[in-house]
This record gives sequence, structure tokens and C-alpha cells, in this order.
Amino acid sequence: MRDLGLTIKEGLRLIARTASLEGKTVLVTAGPTREPLDPVRFLSNPSSGKMGYELAREAVARGAKVILVSGPTSLVPPAGARTEFILTAAEMQAACLKAFPKVDIVVMAAAVSDIRFKDVRARKAGKADLGPVLAVERTPDILALLGGKKRPNQFLVGFAAETHDILAHARMKLAAKKADLMVANAVGEGKGFGADDNAIRIIGPSGPVQETGLLSKRELSRTIFDRIEAALEKKRR
Repeated sequence: MRDLGLTIKEGLRLIARTASLEGKTVLVTAGPTREPLDPVRFLSNPSSGKMGYELAREAVARGAKVILVSGPTSLVPPAGARTEFILTAAEMQAACLKAFPKVDIVVMAAAVSDIRFKDVRARKAGKADLGPVLAVERTPDILALLGGKKRPNQFLVGFAAETHDILAHARMKLAAKKADLMVANAVGEGKGFGADDNAIRIIGPSGPVQETGLLSKRELSRTIFDRIEAALEKKRR
């Protein structure tokens, strides 16, 4: 049998957490984007959206008003969140810019495609029409764009999904994109994308790197928002 005192303490922590973001508006992005070549082909990535959806669910559980901007996934949106579905990076950019002036916390968990085709075809292109090379261009850097527009009372969290030099890349992105926190994780070889669990590192402008070890994405969402709230409390002092 579990210790009754411990059970009561856990219950009290849960009750306290249900109102910890009351009065705040949180914007969460989730899932992949799709950058079309024609009506049936596109560039994308294996993101399932699970991490972003869990983050939106956790923000709702803490009493926040939540706006979830989601790329294509097979997930059911969290109850209580206002969900806007998008396909492309440009559509995600537009949705985020529209919501940004009204939000207090932004968590950019989406895996936005870094490139798109320059020539988007209205009809399916045959093999003979494609040629050996397809021209591409960079998509908008939404996190950097929001970082440049961020007000002092707004809090911006980015994600860095890397295959190598994870901490170095995450620290570079944290500074370059003017984020307040960066959540870094390894991807590839069954890690990160599509999995139900993950191991992350949370990096701030100063202080030690927080390493979680392997946890469910549900647990990770709590850890991330605990860190966000701790950072907000520190800013208020």
C-alpha cells in the first residue's frame, strides 16, 4: 500500500498545477508540415505530432487558454484547446503570426520542413516532366521570426531535433532565434519522431542543462511546463 502522506502530497501538487497557468494564453505548434510538388507529392518528415499534442494537453490541464496549430497528424486534438489545422510552413507562419500578439507563452514543437519546391505544379507531373533536378528554396524560420517580435512579457520555447552535436546546435539556436528555452533531442534510428517516449535536454541562457532521461511524452510535457513556470517565476523576481 502506498504511503497515505505521499498520496496526499501528490494530490495537492496536482490541484495546484490545475490553476498554475490560469489567465495565460499558450500557443503550441505540433506535427509536420507538407510542402507540395504537385497535388499528390510533397516534402515532409516523420513527425507524429505526439509531443506537441501532449504539451497542449498539459497547458489546458494547468488552466491556460490554448491555441494549437497542427500540421497533418492522426491524433485527436486535446479537449479544451482551440485547434487550427495547417499543411505548409507558410500556413503555419500565418497562423502563428495571427495568434502571437495575444499569447503569453509559445512552444514551437512542430517539425517544420526547412525547404519547399520553387515550382509547385497544379497537376500531377509525369516522370518526363520532372527532369534530374528539382529546384527548392528555404521555408520561413518561424521561431526566429517570433523571436524577433517577442515582447519582454512573452516566453518563447523552441525545439532542436538533431542527429549529432545536439547541445552545440541547441545552444546556437537558442541564441540566434532569441528563444527563452530550447528543448533538444536526438532523432533518427527510432528516436524522437513517432515514438511514444523520448529523452530531452532543456537548455536556458544560463545554468545547467536539464537532462530527463527516457520518459513518456506525457511526462515530458509536465517537465517542460514545470521548467517554463520556474523560468517565469524567476523573471518576476
